[in-house]
Amino acid sequence: MTIETWQQALPHGITLSCRAAGERGRPVLLFLHGFPEAAFIWDELLEHFAQPANGGYRCVAPNLRGYEQSSQPADVSLYRPKHLVQDIAALAEVEAGGAPLACLVAHDWGGAVAWNFANQLPQRTRRLAIINSPHPGTFLRALQASPAQREASAYMNFLVRPDAEQLLREDGYRRLLAFFTHWGPAPWLTEDLKARYRAVWDASLTGGLNWYRASPLRPPRDGDPGASAITLPREMLTISVPTLVLWGMQDTALLPELVEGLEEYIPELTLEKVDEASHWIVHEKPGLVMERLGAFLR
Repeated sequence: MTIETWQQALPHGITLSCRAAGERGRPVLLFLHGFPEAAFIWDELLEHFAQPANGGYRCVAPNLRGYEQSSQPADVSLYRPKHLVQDIAALAEVEAGGAPLACLVAHDWGGAVAWNFANQLPQRTRRLAIINSPHPGTFLRALQASPAQREASAYMNFLVRPDAEQLLREDGYRRLLAFFTHWGPAPWLTEDLKARYRAVWDASLTGGLNWYRASPLRPPRDGDPGASAITLPREMLTISVPTLVLWGMQDTALLPELVEGLEEYIPELTLEKVDEASHWIVHEKPGLVMERLGAFLR
Protein backbone atom coordinates (compact mmCIF):
# COMPACT_ATOMS: atom_id res chain seq x y z
CA MET A 1 0.00 0.00 0.00
CA THR A 2 1.41 3.38 -0.99
CA ILE A 3 1.71 6.41 1.26
CA GLU A 4 0.04 9.51 -0.14
CA THR A 5 1.40 12.95 0.68
CA TRP A 6 -0.18 16.39 0.35
CA GLN A 7 -0.39 19.87 1.86
CA GLN A 8 -3.62 20.34 3.84
CA ALA A 9 -4.70 23.98 4.20
CA LEU A 10 -6.75 24.55 7.35
CA PRO A 11 -9.43 27.24 7.82
CA HIS A 12 -7.35 29.24 10.33
CA GLY A 13 -4.47 29.83 7.91
CA ILE A 14 -2.13 26.97 8.86
CA THR A 15 -1.04 24.32 6.36
CA LEU A 16 0.05 20.85 7.50
CA SER A 17 2.03 18.54 5.24
CA CYS A 18 0.44 15.11 5.67
CA ARG A 19 1.07 11.44 5.00
CA ALA A 20 -1.72 8.87 4.79
CA ALA A 21 -2.79 5.38 3.79
CA GLY A 22 -6.25 3.91 3.42
CA GLU A 23 -9.51 4.98 1.85
CA ARG A 24 -11.19 8.26 2.66
CA GLY A 25 -14.50 7.71 4.38
CA ARG A 26 -13.20 4.91 6.59
CA PRO A 27 -12.86 5.41 10.38
CA VAL A 28 -9.82 7.62 10.98
CA LEU A 29 -6.68 6.94 12.99
CA LEU A 30 -4.68 10.16 13.44
CA PHE A 31 -0.98 9.83 14.37
CA LEU A 32 1.03 12.67 15.98
CA HIS A 33 4.84 12.61 16.08
CA GLY A 34 7.26 14.21 18.54
CA PHE A 35 10.67 15.92 18.61
CA PRO A 36 13.03 15.69 16.79
CA GLU A 37 11.00 13.50 14.46
CA ALA A 38 8.43 13.92 11.68
CA ALA A 39 5.33 12.28 10.25
CA PHE A 40 7.28 9.65 8.30
CA ILE A 41 8.04 7.71 11.53
CA TRP A 42 4.48 6.37 11.35
CA ASP A 43 4.62 5.02 7.77
CA GLU A 44 4.76 1.34 8.77
CA LEU A 45 1.78 1.77 11.10
CA LEU A 46 -0.19 3.74 8.49
CA GLU A 47 0.22 0.93 5.97
CA HIS A 48 -0.52 -1.77 8.56
CA PHE A 49 -3.77 -0.34 9.92
CA ALA A 50 -5.04 0.65 6.46
CA GLN A 51 -5.10 -3.03 5.49
CA PRO A 52 -8.62 -4.54 5.64
CA ALA A 53 -7.34 -7.38 7.83
CA ASN A 54 -6.17 -4.82 10.42
CA GLY A 55 -9.27 -2.65 10.50
CA GLY A 56 -9.16 -0.96 7.12
CA TYR A 57 -8.75 2.47 8.71
CA ARG A 58 -8.02 5.78 7.06
CA CYS A 59 -4.61 6.46 8.65
CA VAL A 60 -3.27 10.03 8.66
CA ALA A 61 -0.03 11.47 10.06
CA PRO A 62 0.54 15.22 9.81
CA ASN A 63 3.84 16.96 10.18
CA LEU A 64 2.94 19.15 13.13
CA ARG A 65 3.08 22.94 13.07
CA GLY A 66 6.72 23.98 12.73
CA TYR A 67 7.91 20.72 11.14
CA GLU A 68 9.02 19.68 7.66
CA GLN A 69 6.85 21.47 5.06
CA SER A 70 4.07 22.48 7.48
CA SER A 71 3.55 26.12 8.43
CA GLN A 72 6.35 27.50 10.62
CA PRO A 73 5.17 30.69 12.36
CA ALA A 74 8.04 32.86 13.59
CA ASP A 75 6.17 34.01 16.70
CA VAL A 76 7.01 31.58 19.52
CA SER A 77 3.66 32.23 21.21
CA LEU A 78 1.95 30.55 18.25
CA TYR A 79 3.30 27.20 19.46
CA ARG A 80 1.26 27.26 22.66
CA PRO A 81 -1.17 24.38 23.25
CA LYS A 82 -4.35 26.15 22.18
CA HIS A 83 -2.93 26.69 18.68
CA LEU A 84 -1.58 23.15 18.38
CA VAL A 85 -4.91 21.64 19.44
CA GLN A 86 -6.68 23.91 16.94
CA ASP A 87 -4.55 22.45 14.14
CA ILE A 88 -5.41 18.85 15.02
CA ALA A 89 -9.09 19.59 15.58
CA ALA A 90 -9.27 21.22 12.14
CA LEU A 91 -7.43 18.33 10.46
CA ALA A 92 -9.69 15.82 12.22
CA GLU A 93 -12.71 17.70 10.88
CA VAL A 94 -11.34 17.48 7.33
CA GLU A 95 -10.49 13.79 7.55
CA ALA A 96 -13.38 12.46 9.64
CA GLY A 97 -16.06 14.81 8.31
CA GLY A 98 -17.45 15.64 11.73
CA ALA A 99 -17.42 12.03 12.98
CA PRO A 100 -15.20 11.25 15.97
CA LEU A 101 -11.76 9.80 15.28
CA ALA A 102 -11.51 6.07 15.83
CA CYS A 103 -8.35 6.81 17.81
CA LEU A 104 -5.81 9.59 18.30
CA VAL A 105 -2.32 8.02 18.53
CA ALA A 106 0.63 10.09 19.70
CA HIS A 107 4.26 9.99 20.82
CA ASP A 108 6.40 12.52 22.72
CA TRP A 109 5.34 16.13 21.95
CA GLY A 110 2.52 14.79 19.81
CA GLY A 111 1.20 13.31 23.04
CA ALA A 112 1.18 16.72 24.68
CA VAL A 113 -1.26 17.83 21.98
CA ALA A 114 -3.24 14.60 22.22
CA TRP A 115 -3.69 14.83 26.01
CA ASN A 116 -5.07 18.35 25.59
CA PHE A 117 -7.26 17.35 22.64
CA ALA A 118 -8.82 14.45 24.56
CA ASN A 119 -9.37 16.63 27.63
CA GLN A 120 -10.93 19.55 25.76
CA LEU A 121 -12.71 17.71 22.92
CA PRO A 122 -13.54 14.22 24.21
CA GLN A 123 -16.48 13.95 21.83
CA ARG A 124 -14.04 14.17 18.89
CA THR A 125 -12.25 10.86 19.47
CA ARG A 126 -13.46 7.45 20.59
CA ARG A 127 -10.07 6.41 21.98
CA LEU A 128 -6.64 7.78 22.85
CA ALA A 129 -3.31 5.93 22.54
CA ILE A 130 -0.21 7.51 24.07
CA ILE A 131 3.35 6.27 23.54
CA ASN A 132 6.01 7.62 25.91
CA SER A 133 4.45 11.03 26.35
CA PRO A 134 3.85 12.19 29.93
CA HIS A 135 0.41 13.14 31.16
CA PRO A 136 0.56 16.82 32.16
CA GLY A 137 -0.48 16.04 35.72
CA THR A 138 2.23 13.47 36.42
CA PHE A 139 4.84 15.48 34.48
CA LEU A 140 4.14 18.65 36.45
CA ARG A 141 4.28 16.68 39.69
CA ALA A 142 7.64 15.19 38.76
CA LEU A 143 9.18 18.46 37.56
CA GLN A 144 8.17 20.08 40.83
CA ALA A 145 9.09 17.28 43.25
CA SER A 146 11.46 14.77 41.61
CA PRO A 147 15.17 15.66 41.38
CA ALA A 148 15.68 12.67 39.09
CA GLN A 149 13.08 13.84 36.56
CA ARG A 150 14.33 17.43 36.73
CA GLU A 151 17.82 16.16 35.89
CA ALA A 152 16.46 13.92 33.12
CA SER A 153 14.61 16.93 31.64
CA ALA A 154 17.54 19.34 31.89
CA TYR A 155 18.04 19.05 28.12
CA MET A 156 14.85 21.09 27.70
CA ASN A 157 16.65 24.15 29.02
CA PHE A 158 19.39 23.60 26.44
CA LEU A 159 16.82 23.43 23.62
CA VAL A 160 15.32 26.83 24.49
CA ARG A 161 18.66 28.64 24.24
CA PRO A 162 18.86 31.24 21.45
CA ASP A 163 21.94 29.48 20.05
CA ALA A 164 20.39 25.99 20.16
CA GLU A 165 20.00 25.79 16.38
CA GLN A 166 23.65 26.68 15.79
CA LEU A 167 24.90 24.16 18.34
CA LEU A 168 22.61 21.36 17.16
CA ARG A 169 23.69 21.79 13.52
CA GLU A 170 27.37 21.28 14.34
CA ASP A 171 29.11 18.16 12.99
CA GLY A 172 26.16 17.03 10.89
CA TYR A 173 23.67 17.25 13.78
CA ARG A 174 25.88 15.17 16.10
CA ARG A 175 23.99 16.26 19.24
CA LEU A 176 20.56 15.59 17.76
CA LEU A 177 21.53 12.16 16.48
CA ALA A 178 22.82 11.41 19.99
CA PHE A 179 19.23 11.82 21.24
CA PHE A 180 18.53 8.47 19.59
CA THR A 181 21.57 6.62 20.95
CA HIS A 182 21.58 7.90 24.54
CA TRP A 183 20.05 4.67 25.91
CA GLY A 184 22.37 2.41 23.94
CA PRO A 185 23.00 1.15 20.42
CA ALA A 186 20.28 2.02 17.92
CA PRO A 187 20.67 -0.46 15.04
CA TRP A 188 17.47 0.88 13.51
CA LEU A 189 19.18 4.26 12.95
CA THR A 190 20.50 3.49 9.48
CA GLU A 191 22.40 5.95 7.28
CA ASP A 192 19.29 6.34 5.13
CA LEU A 193 17.21 7.19 8.21
CA LYS A 194 19.82 9.69 9.41
CA ALA A 195 19.62 11.36 6.00
CA ARG A 196 15.81 11.61 6.28
CA TYR A 197 16.13 13.19 9.69
CA ARG A 198 18.81 15.65 8.56
CA ALA A 199 16.52 16.75 5.70
CA VAL A 200 13.71 17.44 8.21
CA TRP A 201 16.07 19.39 10.48
CA ASP A 202 17.49 21.36 7.54
CA ALA A 203 13.95 22.46 6.70
CA SER A 204 12.45 23.02 10.14
CA LEU A 205 14.74 22.85 13.18
CA THR A 206 13.59 26.20 14.59
CA GLY A 207 9.94 25.16 14.38
CA GLY A 208 10.56 22.07 16.48
CA LEU A 209 12.56 24.02 19.06
CA ASN A 210 9.81 26.63 19.32
CA TRP A 211 7.57 24.01 20.97
CA TYR A 212 10.02 23.98 23.89
CA ARG A 213 10.38 27.76 23.90
CA ALA A 214 6.61 28.24 24.10
CA SER A 215 6.11 25.88 27.05
CA PRO A 216 6.85 26.72 30.70
CA LEU A 217 6.61 23.01 31.58
CA ARG A 218 10.36 22.51 32.06
CA PRO A 219 12.80 22.35 34.99
CA PRO A 220 13.26 25.59 36.92
CA ARG A 221 16.57 27.44 36.51
CA ASP A 222 18.05 30.80 37.48
CA GLY A 223 15.76 33.55 36.24
CA ASP A 224 13.13 31.09 34.97
CA PRO A 225 10.76 29.41 37.45
CA GLY A 226 9.62 26.93 34.78
CA ALA A 227 7.27 24.29 36.14
CA SER A 228 7.60 25.51 39.72
CA ALA A 229 5.32 28.45 38.91
CA ILE A 230 2.56 26.36 37.31
CA THR A 231 -0.66 25.04 38.76
CA LEU A 232 -3.08 23.05 36.61
CA PRO A 233 -6.72 22.72 37.68
CA ARG A 234 -8.09 19.21 37.91
CA GLU A 235 -10.57 19.79 35.09
CA MET A 236 -7.63 20.34 32.67
CA LEU A 237 -6.17 16.93 33.53
CA THR A 238 -9.04 14.44 33.35
CA ILE A 239 -9.38 12.12 30.34
CA SER A 240 -12.81 10.53 29.88
CA VAL A 241 -12.17 8.40 26.77
CA PRO A 242 -10.67 4.88 26.90
CA THR A 243 -6.91 5.37 26.89
CA LEU A 244 -3.94 3.12 26.15
CA VAL A 245 -0.57 4.24 27.54
CA LEU A 246 2.30 2.24 26.04
CA TRP A 247 5.57 3.01 27.83
CA GLY A 248 9.14 1.97 27.06
CA MET A 249 10.56 1.65 30.57
CA GLN A 250 14.16 2.37 29.53
CA ASP A 251 13.28 5.95 28.58
CA THR A 252 16.08 8.08 30.05
CA ALA A 253 14.33 11.41 29.41
CA LEU A 254 10.86 10.48 30.70
CA LEU A 255 11.31 8.28 33.75
CA PRO A 256 9.03 5.39 34.82
CA GLU A 257 7.62 7.47 37.69
CA LEU A 258 5.63 9.41 35.09
CA VAL A 259 3.18 6.52 34.69
CA GLU A 260 2.55 6.30 38.44
CA GLY A 261 -0.86 7.66 39.43
CA LEU A 262 -2.29 7.89 35.91
CA GLU A 263 -5.48 6.18 37.07
CA GLU A 264 -6.26 9.32 39.13
CA TYR A 265 -6.88 11.17 35.88
CA ILE A 266 -7.97 8.40 33.48
CA PRO A 267 -10.79 6.12 34.67
CA GLU A 268 -10.60 3.89 31.57
CA LEU A 269 -6.84 3.33 31.50
CA THR A 270 -4.90 0.48 29.90
CA LEU A 271 -1.23 0.78 30.91
CA GLU A 272 1.29 -1.41 29.08
CA LYS A 273 4.90 -1.25 30.30
CA VAL A 274 7.59 -2.54 27.92
CA ASP A 275 10.74 -3.30 29.89
CA GLU A 276 13.17 -3.67 26.98
CA ALA A 277 12.29 -0.50 25.09
CA SER A 278 13.30 3.15 25.35
CA HIS A 279 11.73 6.44 24.33
CA TRP A 280 12.15 5.34 20.70
CA ILE A 281 9.92 2.28 21.00
CA VAL A 282 8.15 3.07 17.69
CA HIS A 283 11.50 2.56 15.90
CA GLU A 284 12.75 -0.24 18.16
CA LYS A 285 9.66 -2.46 18.32
CA PRO A 286 7.19 -1.47 15.59
CA GLY A 287 5.65 -4.95 15.57
CA LEU A 288 4.92 -4.79 19.28
CA VAL A 289 3.46 -1.29 18.95
CA MET A 290 1.18 -2.48 16.14
CA GLU A 291 0.10 -5.54 18.12
CA ARG A 292 -0.71 -3.59 21.30
CA LEU A 293 -2.48 -0.83 19.41
CA GLY A 294 -4.43 -3.38 17.37
CA ALA A 295 -5.59 -5.17 20.51
CA PHE A 296 -6.67 -1.85 22.03
CA LEU A 297 -8.64 -0.92 18.91
CA ARG A 298 -10.44 -4.27 18.89
